[in-house]
Amino acid sequence: MEKIIEEIVINLSLPAIFLIIAVSLYTLSKGADILVNNAVLLSEQLGIPKMIIGATIVSLGTTLPETSVSVFAAIKGNADLALGNAVGSIICDTALILGIASLISPLPIKKEIVNRHGWIQLGAGILLVLISIPYSNIGGILTEGGHIDQVAGFVLLVLLALYIYISIKWTIAPKGEEAVTLSEDTAVISKAPIFIKLAVGIAIVIVSSKILIPAVQEAAIRMSVPNSVIAATLVAFGTSLPELVTAITAALKGHGELAVGNIIGADILNVLFVIGSSVAVTKGGILVPPVFFKLYFPAMIFVLLLFRVGTMISKTHLKRSFGLILLASYILVSVFSYI
Repeated sequence: MEKIIEEIVINLSLPAIFLIIAVSLYTLSKGADILVNNAVLLSEQLGIPKMIIGATIVSLGTTLPETSVSVFAAIKGNADLALGNAVGSIICDTALILGIASLISPLPIKKEIVNRHGWIQLGAGILLVLISIPYSNIGGILTEGGHIDQVAGFVLLVLLALYIYISIKWTIAPKGEEAVTLSEDTAVISKAPIFIKLAVGIAIVIVSSKILIPAVQEAAIRMSVPNSVIAATLVAFGTSLPELVTAITAALKGHGELAVGNIIGADILNVLFVIGSSVAVTKGGILVPPVFFKLYFPAMIFVLLLFRVGTMISKTHLKRSFGLILLASYILVSVFSYI
């Protein structure tokens, strides 16, 4: 799909490309509206807290771009892209996207739910590092890198199934906590149309993202923007666009817990689903370049720890001041990446 879109965009005039960008941004926002509205409606219909809906159903949808990119990259032997896409998305989701969302509006959190999923989020990141270490040659990880075996990929997929099962077991809201009410007659609405609209919203977000990124990239090339700038922004940022739009839309609509759940779930799925699938489809597993042990793994763990500490010391909301800290950490990681 990406190649077809790229070929079409290359042959268009610059005004036509700008028109595509404008239309893609519009459809992206509309898709996010449909996704958020129906996720909240589903939360009410099933009596499930919005954060759990965000951490499971919404996250499974918004991580599909990362999964498709990483799996095909792994099949083609490009382990750097497959692994970097997932790890980079975790850093981007947690620091940049949650930082922006909490600046728009303080994000409400349910401590018990956030702590449950938050520890899994941090644990998934630590597990990724542990399975990447070459224990027979630990001293050489900074020069020779590591390796993730194919068996580990299947283990991650099994853990994914276990995570989804546990999340379902946690779907009963605590006593005294009522599901969000949107209108008086929502109780009689069939759940099937809601799931269909959820799927449509996710599809619109993903397809719009797939069209938007090549269009913006081609426009940047024609306007003589350096390739290094394109690579450092559009490529790294592109697959996280669904999470960004969903989080911002949720924050603007006053459903901040959905944004928090989406990011926590997306981080977990980036390890268990994205990397698990990528490794499982490669017979020899994938190599982990030394730069991951030097920079990307430490940055990922740092950001996840920062978020974990922030949610533990926050009372009822992730405040704007914490959003600034998250954004500052993302800038810091980006600076070190260039250094």
